[in-house]
Amino acid sequence: MRTNQLWMKRMMKFWLFLVMGVSMNTSAGLLGFGGNSWKEEVLLHDGQKIIVERSQSYGGRSEPGQSGPIKEHSIRFTPPGSSKAIAWTSEYSEDVGRANFNLLAVHALNGTAYIVASPNLCLSYNKWGRPNPPYVIFKHDGSQWQRIAMESLPIEFKTINVFLSIQKVQAEELSAVGLTSAETISQANRRSENPEFRSILRDARVNAGGEGCEEMVSNGKGGWLGIDWFKSQPDVDACLKVCAQKGISSEFCPCKNLFKGK
Repeated sequence: MRTNQLWMKRMMKFWLFLVMGVSMNTSAGLLGFGGNSWKEEVLLHDGQKIIVERSQSYGGRSEPGQSGPIKEHSIRFTPPGSSKAIAWTSEYSEDVGRANFNLLAVHALNGTAYIVASPNLCLSYNKWGRPNPPYVIFKHDGSQWQRIAMESLPIEFKTINVFLSIQKVQAEELSAVGLTSAETISQANRRSENPEFRSILRDARVNAGGEGCEEMVSNGKGGWLGIDWFKSQPDVDACLKVCAQKGISSEFCPCKNLFKGK
């Protein structure tokens, strides 16, 4: 009898552990342990406001002793005049080692949604073509997101209208608040040291990728080489040999562009 009682107690503890685990995972919004989610009131160019649901998880490459960076960041919102919610995700990639983008703004015009994002640190800046001003712009075509040129972003859009650079501590605070007002977001963003994060700029900037962000070339396998490895070669044939030696495929090898017309 005593053996049966001990067995029952162990089973109860086991089931309690399972239930707690399911509950914790559910509260994390299916992000896994360590994820956060919150809502922001976003002010659009015409004075309308929408609610943007944001969530993020943590992981990827980090320095010893540092917490994991943002591994993935997702938003969900319903544009004005629409009854259908749409989602956008800044995804993890091995070559960057974290989420590719930092969200800067959500806008809409005539039922079409737009996202303004910035590359997440120097590797992402190189991966996405070293844009200047340092934005990567997306437009929703009704079924999916498409990257567009800065020139195609409606001139009406001027504001950075979401919270910026939200690390885990800030995300936990926002989660506790629930819904953050557009006024609070505007006040916080006005304190940014970088003008490109206070409003949407249309002109090129010096050091757009950040101080010391040199131009680099991806090998397509998660590794990177400085552009000087290729620029310093005497001709295109020597440059192509470097690509071959470093295992860089023709898709990523910059030699033909570097020596075009030479």
